[in-house]
Amino acid sequence: MGEVHAFDDSLALARRLARALGSAPPARVLVHHFPDGETLVRVGPAPRRALLVRTLDRPDAKLLELLLAADALRRRGARRLTLVAPYLPYMRQDRVFRAGEPVSQRVVGELLGRAFDQVLGVEAHLHRIARLAEVFPCDAHSLPAAPALASWLAKGRARPCLVGPDAESEAFLRGLAERTGLPWIVGHKQRLGDRRVRVSLPPLPAGTKRALLVDDMASSGGTIAGAAQSLLAAGAREVHALFIHPVMATDALNHMLAAGVRRLLTTNSIRAVLDPRVEVLSIAPLLARALTRLAG
Repeated sequence: MGEVHAFDDSLALARRLARALGSAPPARVLVHHFPDGETLVRVGPAPRRALLVRTLDRPDAKLLELLLAADALRRRGARRLTLVAPYLPYMRQDRVFRAGEPVSQRVVGELLGRAFDQVLGVEAHLHRIARLAEVFPCDAHSLPAAPALASWLAKGRARPCLVGPDAESEAFLRGLAERTGLPWIVGHKQRLGDRRVRVSLPPLPAGTKRALLVDDMASSGGTIAGAAQSLLAAGAREVHALFIHPVMATDALNHMLAAGVRRLLTTNSIRAVLDPRVEVLSIAPLLARALTRLAG
């Protein structure tokens, strides 16, 4: 399977993943910053197969450190190198929205795909391509989170209506609904600013008292906040939110809670959210199953 290596900001997830794989505890990737702003990374000896784990929120500096670590691991013996990055950045800019912009998805995909033999993400923001391998020149996979989240939802007694804030959430929402048998609707989102979002919704199914907002990530919290306000105005008594990637800009949690979201559910794809109002599901078992299947 390969030895697990990780940066300090990803050690908690890497430890869970190593345990799920039955591997030794992860080896640390050390980072040193010089006074002039340049960075040095240092790794220990690596076997022929190695896994490198890193969360990639706030990605700009992390991406360079990741490329340096990949080079260092190969020089220490790695012949097959797998990147485990549950949250892959820059996937949203998958086309030129305005003249003069890059297609950031392809730029980052090329960089990582040439540095690693295999890349694993979870529910990457892929809305105009079918597979991650279309933009990563390596064995790349975006793992579906629906199976793990459906099992999680099945433990609860309440049966909410699933609500997607916009058309981009529809494919994931449909998969989750098929696994749980829950009713679902999809809204239309209009972005008014970085934190201000208006979400228009179709009528709620008759008798709906509890709604569960479902989205792939929460960054500013604006989308979830706008959808929550619309749901409460439409007659929902309780609004909860489930999102996979807690990017969580400053004050995003309070922004969502102030809009009427009662409880939030997320994963540790980026970091563990240490707040009693947020329930966190570990995706280490999901990653371990995928790695074991792909290695076979």
